[in-house]
Amino acid sequence: MDSKVDASHTSLWWGRQQRPPEPWQAPPDLLPDPDLVHDVVIVGAGLTGLCTAVQVARGGLRPLVIDARHVAAGTTGHSTAKLSLLQGSRYSSIAKHAGEDAVGAYAQAQSAGQQWLLDFCAGAGIDVERRDAWSYAVTPSGAAKVEQETQACRTAGLPVETSTSTELPFEVLAAVRLPDQAQFDPVAVCQALRAELESLGGTVVEHVALTGLTAGSARGAAADPTTLETTGGRLRARRVVLATGIPVLDRGLYFAVLKPQRSYALAFRSMDPGRVPRGMYLSLDSPTRSLRTASDAGGELLLVGGNNHVVGRSSSPRAAVEDLLEWTAEHFPGTTLAYSWAAQDYESVSMLPIVETMPWTNGQVSVATGFNKWGMTNAPAAGLILAAELLDGQEPAWAKTFQHRVPSPRDVLTGASFNASVGQRMGRDWALRAVPELRHHVPDEGQGTVDRGLHPTGTCTVAGVTHRVSAVCPHLHGILSWNDSDLTWDCPLHGSRFTADGHRIEGPALENLEAR
Repeated sequence: MDSKVDASHTSLWWGRQQRPPEPWQAPPDLLPDPDLVHDVVIVGAGLTGLCTAVQVARGGLRPLVIDARHVAAGTTGHSTAKLSLLQGSRYSSIAKHAGEDAVGAYAQAQSAGQQWLLDFCAGAGIDVERRDAWSYAVTPSGAAKVEQETQACRTAGLPVETSTSTELPFEVLAAVRLPDQAQFDPVAVCQALRAELESLGGTVVEHVALTGLTAGSARGAAADPTTLETTGGRLRARRVVLATGIPVLDRGLYFAVLKPQRSYALAFRSMDPGRVPRGMYLSLDSPTRSLRTASDAGGELLLVGGNNHVVGRSSSPRAAVEDLLEWTAEHFPGTTLAYSWAAQDYESVSMLPIVETMPWTNGQVSVATGFNKWGMTNAPAAGLILAAELLDGQEPAWAKTFQHRVPSPRDVLTGASFNASVGQRMGRDWALRAVPELRHHVPDEGQGTVDRGLHPTGTCTVAGVTHRVSAVCPHLHGILSWNDSDLTWDCPLHGSRFTADGHRIEGPALENLEAR
């Protein structure tokens, strides 16, 4: 197998078509009249933002969607796009943290979200492939997780079946199957959502980032609108939805209850298509392995994903990619790498998504986050909640599970553990400032170093150009680490990421890195 990793990290979904440009400074006068008061401004043009926008537009409002990059530029365009109600060990994890009632409500939400998106795809002519979904294990500890998940799924009312007879080319100790799930191209779905939104009078403006927000007065007929400051100018809106993965405003302190995770995906051509499994598979062992099929102009592909870790805390993300290559070569010989990419997701300490009104915004700003890698179902489900709220409609009964939750003791312990690790990392990194700075060191191509001292500086070499930037995250001043796979600067505290030359990509940070 060809072991060369494609450093461009173009996902299969974007590799199949012309990828939009990535200007890192918004053109002037890109936004509508700054004095116009919009019905609702949605920040984020991924699946969550666009599903919400379409549902709101169908209800008669005219939403404006803005995105710092472009439609489906973030997690949506880099996911494996499994539209499945079987979700690894999600149901058993929720049962441990929030109880059986929450498991049932979560299952109802996933079913509603899945059905909404299937209906949309059918109406928009988007190809959807029906596949069985599997959670499996090859170790005794993983098999115990399969048993727990099977029980939780049945408690939730899912018609799962157990079997060790799979299509996988290795021994499986335990597996649970849910028939008739779905997979698709997430970029094609987002483009179709945008087309419907614009046909209904909504607007999408790309390459405009939110930089600040002043909430208007309390909701009501005489309420003052909220003012949004963006890189493209000022906006005013009666309501605002933040659909940016992690909220880009610190009100509510969501960064303290969300764990940023980075995971990897590769797409391979096979010399023996008959050996490629047709189902959608996810291991419950560690490290995880995710499998599904897809296709491009060259034919069918095998997608292999996994090796997730907290953002910024891997000594070598590239090594995680190389490990996936080696695993695929062992179990699926005769494959050739076609695409390589990575995605970022946020896991909530409660294991449940968060879809609610953001604190300290006078009820004018809502947020959707913490989908725990299952955004294909949770995004449209969040849209159902948000649209009901924005249109003064009847919220689904299961919506309360996602709103204004009081943390359980287990949630408190999980959150405390993660935030303790954040504090330890920050203390350790800043304690190393005494190491002499290496201003004259030029890293090899594709490599980056942090020269510590009173003013930590990140130095990297990409495409023959050496960049020097501040290595301090502008969010809460964590010291950045170099990502040798994506060629980015990543924050190990809360997951903000920046290009080699310092432009913000994602995360709670709102500013670029200073050049040095």
